[in-house]
Amino acid sequence: MSDKNSPSLPGCDDFNPNTLQVEHARNKILASLNPPADTEQLTIRDALNRVLANPIKSTIDVPSHTNAAMDGYAISGKDIPVTGTKRLTIVGTVMAGRPLDIRIAPGECARIMTGGKIPAGADTVIMQEHVQRDDEKVIRISPGHQTGQNVRQAGEDLSKDHMVFQSGKRLTPADLGMLASMGIAEVSVFKRVKVIFFSTGDELCNVGQGLKDGQIYDSNRYTLYGMLRRLDVDFIDMGIIPDQRDCVENAFQRATAEADVLVTTGGVSVGEADFVKETLEKLGHIGFWKIAMKPGRPLAFGQVGHCQFFGLPGNPVSAMVTFYQFVQPALLRMMGIADVAPKYLYLRSETTLKKRAGRLEFQRGIIHHINGETVVRATGAQGSGILRSMSEANCFIELPAEIEKIDAGERVKVQPFADMI
Repeated sequence: MSDKNSPSLPGCDDFNPNTLQVEHARNKILASLNPPADTEQLTIRDALNRVLANPIKSTIDVPSHTNAAMDGYAISGKDIPVTGTKRLTIVGTVMAGRPLDIRIAPGECARIMTGGKIPAGADTVIMQEHVQRDDEKVIRISPGHQTGQNVRQAGEDLSKDHMVFQSGKRLTPADLGMLASMGIAEVSVFKRVKVIFFSTGDELCNVGQGLKDGQIYDSNRYTLYGMLRRLDVDFIDMGIIPDQRDCVENAFQRATAEADVLVTTGGVSVGEADFVKETLEKLGHIGFWKIAMKPGRPLAFGQVGHCQFFGLPGNPVSAMVTFYQFVQPALLRMMGIADVAPKYLYLRSETTLKKRAGRLEFQRGIIHHINGETVVRATGAQGSGILRSMSEANCFIELPAEIEKIDAGERVKVQPFADMI
């Protein structure tokens, strides 16, 4: 019996055997999630890949002063000759971090180094390679220069009170530099999502052990480990859970008490020993468990208390495809990121692609270049157990449900792996 106190999914009926379209299923999942609330303060170095909890405005101009972009001579643009050459007297030297407290008068200049503050009266820097040095105190400049050249204006990168980052921004290496340039040492970020995962199946064997007759090594926990680690979430691997009703139920109770999200692989079909969906229905709430897609039709989604549940198929490719299409967008939203929609390219297919009509299909593909054009081709055999097709691929080729064939040369919808974190 379902837990009547568990939160329900908005707009999602109780268990329904009818399959959902991929986008519809993804939207239902995202609509069921609450925005993150718990935050923590981190130094900016520790905040890489974390999501900002608060917007950030610049409290200063960046750069804070107008400065030289090149080594050369600071002059007034009015001294640039129209014809002939002009002699300028050197009245001082400006080093980066050591301003020169003088005013450049007409006919004067200052030797200046990259980053040096432009002295009063100057607005232009002539590169040192573009001047003639008459003696230690005099240079000669020619026509052709522009007023304001080789000068970085105060606030050119960021002006004071400029809104730099909105909350929900996932911090990149460049963002850390931006924060440092504003003198910000710490930021408030959302706490990491905690994920627990395990595999089910008596046929599974741990890596490092000898295979018994009829067994296979459990690869799913390693792909899950890799995908979760790249997302920068906290996670616990509970290992392989035997195909026994009480073992599966005990694993559920522990995981859903400790984690924000539980991810399992295997045990969501209709076999006699598939207890995952049964346990979900007993302890919590099933949102849906069939998707009109290939590979990955038997995907179970629901909730146990406040823990989100994803039951992925046991076939290795199916597990990865469903993770990328449903689990990853959900985790990103729970991390505080607003835009979690897949990113697509439309490329010419180098090869003919075939499928059966009826389900949206995610074929594994390789984006590459031919004669300067970016194209895509399938990796080869597309079986849901052929993990090599994922290892060799760098994208999904998304083929609509109604399509049975794409001829070589036609354009197809492509989801690059590079946009999946």
